[in-house]
Amino acid sequence: YGPVEVFMTKVTIPTEALETWAGYLLDHSLGGITAEDRVMIKGESICWPLIEVLERRIIEAGGVPDVLLVPPNNDRGRVWSAAMARSGSAEQLERIPEWHRARYESMTKYIGVLGASDPTSYADLDASQNQALAGADRPFANIRIAKPWVLTLYPTQGFADLEGLDLETYADFIVRASTEDPMPLKTAEEKIAPLFDTGREMTIVTVHPDDGRELTLTLDLQPSIAVMSYGLRNFPDGEVFTSPDARRSEGELYLDLTVNYGGKDIQGIYLKFEKGIIVDYSARVGHEALAAIIETDDGSHRLGEVALGMNAGMERVLKHPLFVEKVGGTLHVAIGMSYETCYVTDPSSAEGRARLDELTESGALNRSAQHVDIVADFRPGGCGRRVEIDGVRLVPKDGFWVVADGEA
Repeated sequence: YGPVEVFMTKVTIPTEALETWAGYLLDHSLGGITAEDRVMIKGESICWPLIEVLERRIIEAGGVPDVLLVPPNNDRGRVWSAAMARSGSAEQLERIPEWHRARYESMTKYIGVLGASDPTSYADLDASQNQALAGADRPFANIRIAKPWVLTLYPTQGFADLEGLDLETYADFIVRASTEDPMPLKTAEEKIAPLFDTGREMTIVTVHPDDGRELTLTLDLQPSIAVMSYGLRNFPDGEVFTSPDARRSEGELYLDLTVNYGGKDIQGIYLKFEKGIIVDYSARVGHEALAAIIETDDGSHRLGEVALGMNAGMERVLKHPLFVEKVGGTLHVAIGMSYETCYVTDPSSAEGRARLDELTESGALNRSAQHVDIVADFRPGGCGRRVEIDGVRLVPKDGFWVVADGEA
């Protein structure tokens, strides 16, 4: 589409690129828009160029757009802003307006346009404040993920600064990644997803850079099913993921790539698990931020996801979770909430609900206010050493994960 033009702290993205981007979100990610749809589009006003195109195209398709503009001190449009976290009491945090829940319940589909004028607005919050915000927002996140939804990231100066890039370079990368056809990802993911479906045990081996020790983590995949992610929930995309049995993570894991949450970098993460529980942890950078995540609730001491990054086109590793976890040849786990769709194909059915209730009661399915992705690099030079499912070794090749040569 040609270079992105930069004007002060905003970008001008070519109309053709915005139309392509919006088309993928509405038609590919959400499966099209009908007259019965009420589509929430949530994001900051700095993301307006994309929001405006989405709004118009929803109207043209016969649906009803519900544009929810969030203030610049509200990370990802949570129910409360950083101001409430700093100054509000516990009683105030509980007084969420009824119209807020009604608004979420009335939508049929959801688009979250991430992108902030000041992504560091949450950076000075302490652990208890972040935990209170996460807890208040979780019921609405649960409503959202029970319906067709997709997240995308709009380029802003604030996020370019976090990545240490000039806005033009950053925006050009984001726009190009967000206007690529996602279907080749599906082809690559179909080759390894069956291993997740039939697998019983996953073994992950990483190396700790301080002493060179090889760390081994084993995960139980028996109750899980694979989910191929090729633009249906994140755009851009590229991962195969599932939720392991939250009771049975055993061993140690090191994750070397930097991720940024609420304006804070976290890097060099060490986790130790016993009977599914994180019993020891540290981070070279952002230890306090990691501690705030893990100490949120009982569920944030367990894992809710394991995934392989499958996007071969992600030639640049960014800190934003939407991008770093998709890099081909990486592996990520999520601290906290499990995904219901990793256990049943239809969570809304009576059979599906019964199965989910059973898994929740047993502890295999994890419930938490948190779901935070952290990433290990298995490409040359990274901390990753080996990934196996039931003894079948998976290796990065040409930006994808594949079954190693000579293995079934």
